[in-house]
Amino acid sequence: MATIVTGALGCIGAWVVKNLLDAGEAVVAFDAASDTGRLRLVATGDEIARVSLVTGDVADVDALRGAMQGSGATRVIHLAALQVPACRTDPIRGAQVNVLGTLAVFEAAKKERIRRVVYASSAAVLGPPEDYPDGRADDGAPTGPRTLYGAFKAANELCARVYFESDGISSVGLRPWAVYGPGRDFGLTSAPTLAMQAAVLGHSYRIPFGGRCDLQFVDDVAKAFVASASPERPGARVHNLRGEVVTMDDVVRAIEGALPEARGLVTHGDDQLPIAFDLDDGAFRAEVKGVPRTRLADGVRRTIDVFSRLMREGRLPPVPA
Repeated sequence: MATIVTGALGCIGAWVVKNLLDAGEAVVAFDAASDTGRLRLVATGDEIARVSLVTGDVADVDALRGAMQGSGATRVIHLAALQVPACRTDPIRGAQVNVLGTLAVFEAAKKERIRRVVYASSAAVLGPPEDYPDGRADDGAPTGPRTLYGAFKAANELCARVYFESDGISSVGLRPWAVYGPGRDFGLTSAPTLAMQAAVLGHSYRIPFGGRCDLQFVDDVAKAFVASASPERPGARVHNLRGEVVTMDDVVRAIEGALPEARGLVTHGDDQLPIAFDLDDGAFRAEVKGVPRTRLADGVRRTIDVFSRLMREGRLPPVPA
């Protein structure tokens, strides 16, 4: 079986590619970038050599069709996107990548008779916690994004439904909250991972927000995407993903527990991010079996182990400003 992965050289993308390779699958990695640095964090050189790397703009339907043709691919895992800061800085480009890029994926899939797309939506489609006074927000909770990024993702969920109803393309949209782990070096919720990287380097770091968030280890999220690509259930479904709801104090304690010499290096702000954090993923768990849910302490330790190895090898970069 072959799979097209857009945004394959990003954080989640690299882990998705690794999981597909571990399953013995052929992978076409489609990305605007060519730097395989994140992929090298999780895959060996021999494994990367098995990947067909295609450089292209995700909003270019012809480029996507070219990557699909002759690949034998039967499904697409669509992860290409610009994150919250980039969408805020350049909304037009954000819409071109996040909305037009998703439309291009569905159009290319339609023309090449690929009948299944799994795509990255986001918990950012939801409003702040106070919008959900009854408790957890389930898959059908009202959306209310407070960022352009979230608005773009909400539009994609609606478009996916239209493509199923009009063209029969089945899809699953998954809504991660805050993904952390090796390779997460950009985006609004990358701060916990950057704090771990700074701690390994022996530098201080302030997480700019506080309150509660739902932290999800990147390999768990990658496995959720891969598992969602396999069942041949018709429809256009959207599912929340849930990891572990924690406070930033919990994050600091987990970092210090894994790396005692970092005690006092990591601090955090007070502001709650305006996204509901108590998500119900019961529908996803009922539909897709076997996806792990890594405890925060274990995920932090695994991340710090990778960063520590990279530092010993002289390959751990400085934390982005």
